[in-house]
Amino acid sequence: MSEQYSKPRQQAEIAFGKTQSQFFARGQALEELDSITAARNEKTARLRQARLAKEAEDNLAAPAKPTPKRVGRH
Repeated sequence: MSEQYSKPRQQAEIAFGKTQSQFFARGQALEELDSITAARNEKTARLRQARLAKEAEDNLAAPAKPTPKRVGRH
């Protein structure tokens, strides 16, 4: 069905279509940013966990250093 609309109605439909497109494009952009942020946060948490595990492993593997004796003047 092809309906013929008046010129003002056609202009209004075009304007509405543009507004809708912008609205949906904005929503899609926000979703992309949210997914990027979530991925970055997950990676940061994973790297932090790996760093803390390595530091703990290094602390256990390193022998305790004896404190050097101070030689004082008498």
